[in-house]
Amino acid sequence: MPTEKPHLNLVIIGHIDHGKSTMMGALLIKTGAVSDREARELEKIAKEYDRPSWSYAYVFDKLKEERQRGITIDLAFRKFETKTKYFTIIDAPGHADFVKNMITGASQADAAILVVSGKKGEMEVGIAANGQTREHAYLAQTLGVKQLVVAINKADNYDYSKERYNECKEAISALLKQIGYPVKNIKFVPTSGMTGENLVEKSDKMPWYDGPTLIDAIDEFIIPPKPTDKPLRVPIQDAYKIKGTGVVPVGRVETGILKKGDKIIIMPTGFQGEIRSIEMHHEEIPQAEPGDNIGFSIRGIEMKDVGRGDCMGHPSNVPTVVTPTGNWTGQIIVIWHPTAIAQGYTPVIHTHTAQVAAKFIELTKKLDQKTGAVIEDSPKFLKRNEVAIVKLQPIKKLCIEKYEVIPEMGRFAVRDMGRTACVGIVKDIVTE
Repeated sequence: MPTEKPHLNLVIIGHIDHGKSTMMGALLIKTGAVSDREARELEKIAKEYDRPSWSYAYVFDKLKEERQRGITIDLAFRKFETKTKYFTIIDAPGHADFVKNMITGASQADAAILVVSGKKGEMEVGIAANGQTREHAYLAQTLGVKQLVVAINKADNYDYSKERYNECKEAISALLKQIGYPVKNIKFVPTSGMTGENLVEKSDKMPWYDGPTLIDAIDEFIIPPKPTDKPLRVPIQDAYKIKGTGVVPVGRVETGILKKGDKIIIMPTGFQGEIRSIEMHHEEIPQAEPGDNIGFSIRGIEMKDVGRGDCMGHPSNVPTVVTPTGNWTGQIIVIWHPTAIAQGYTPVIHTHTAQVAAKFIELTKKLDQKTGAVIEDSPKFLKRNEVAIVKLQPIKKLCIEKYEVIPEMGRFAVRDMGRTACVGIVKDIVTE
């Protein structure tokens, strides 16, 4: 992979069955990121499962269970290039059970493709009050995904109709505007993952559309400046025991720079050590910057010293840890709740790669969603679509930072009963 091209992490989001995996599989095959041989093998597998139309989706859905159930469960990472950039794609599951993985994915992304089916009825379900198009768009916004392209997919199902495309575009624009996206900067591309229209080449079936193809639209994304001047923060995604090397933690550098030979500290375990080597895409590199997904070996580290949800930094600026006697103040928006959120509510909080239960110890203020003005002090409860300032207390140690200091580590989502209840940012921290 030539590193001359700037790199972006791209997350693919949208409602289940709106064609995300199929579309991205087709895109990867068309850009040559997937070899013809691999494409042929996938077709063969698809036929074996009696799902011949799904061969594109199989590029991503490698897990056998996913192939049989036909849904994306874990995050799949793939690389491909456009004219001026190279992308790591994170194909996020649209299926509600797997939104927690989607949160990990979106919090690692710089930009997103929101895939919306233009098929009659499907788009409407996705943007309805409890639809996942709506939920994913909210999440992407709160998790800091600033740039978006919307693919109005399944054009073959809506007969390549300009009227239907415009209808979908208007409905989705209204939703995105409400969430706070600058809609005038967003490209809406009519696509078909199944027939490959407008993915890489202009489609002759939609002469009325004069905008970019999907690949050209994402090529226009702006590379965000890398927060290299901030303190080092590397949330740990996982740790593996590798024969001959020992324990290898993996994660994405959010801020700062990590160099070979650096002294590091992992929180909340408190383990300190020295970086022996850093690897990215199976190649050793001398240093890693924000956005790099890396594995690294550290002298003397054992499995008990590091795990998913921990965070690595330099000893000169240790990652902030909130203990079970501390708390953090968050500004949240309630996306969904079956009843209402009251003091004492203890859901699971997802932030960077960590998942920790935390208790709402105080509902401080209710805010006006549009102006941010205080409507009510110490509200008794919070309902859907309400914005509030709350205090949360984790039941075990959690690495988290103030949003204004390190935004990459200052966002969180509240999950309950398999769904996202709230998303928020960290305003203040009392460590213990």
